[in-house]
Amino acid sequence: MSNTHSTVFVVDDDRSVREGLVDLINSVGMKVEAFSSAQEFLRHKRPDTPACLVLDVRLPGPSGLDLQRQLGRSEHPIPVIFITGHGDIPMTVQAMKGGAIEFLTKPFRDQDLLDAIQIGHARDRARRENEEALTALKERLSLLSPREREIMVEVARGRLSKQIAADIGIAEATVKVHRSHLMRKMRARSLPALSRMVDKLKLIPDEQQST
Repeated sequence: MSNTHSTVFVVDDDRSVREGLVDLINSVGMKVEAFSSAQEFLRHKRPDTPACLVLDVRLPGPSGLDLQRQLGRSEHPIPVIFITGHGDIPMTVQAMKGGAIEFLTKPFRDQDLLDAIQIGHARDRARRENEEALTALKERLSLLSPREREIMVEVARGRLSKQIAADIGIAEATVKVHRSHLMRKMRARSLPALSRMVDKLKLIPDEQQST
């Protein structure tokens, strides 16, 4: 399960726990960085790699739940695995509602933590890939003329070229030319592929999807 291109962050105010977690995570070949408080973690510049956070619930200053909420509001949230020596059901529910991957009560099995870390890295990797794909789509979208963008949305709604032509008052042949150009610029190999791009870009309000 070695993954040298991912990082595990550990935030726990107990030095012996931190060191034990660092040793465990290093033993399976993963990069790990440890901190004693939420403030220390937030001051740290995170590397631009897939990551997850192993986070103690009770910390000096802002709690682990406070940190989870703050990270959840950030532009690039990070998957969280909670660990605690004295959890309770409301605390667990709050953590899981906030999107935590796991809530482990000390002492926990090493393998349970390592499994959760793998899930965290996979989830963060998928998020990053989706963000990169969306950025690429937005760059392609910026290449379209206003008319091409208008026609793309209508095509994605299932409108035929003759219907689009009648709606916007241009020749059907002109619509087809615009459609050919926008398909090329968006690198869409089919109309279903184009529709998926429009959906990802959220160019059609939900209430109009089936109209």
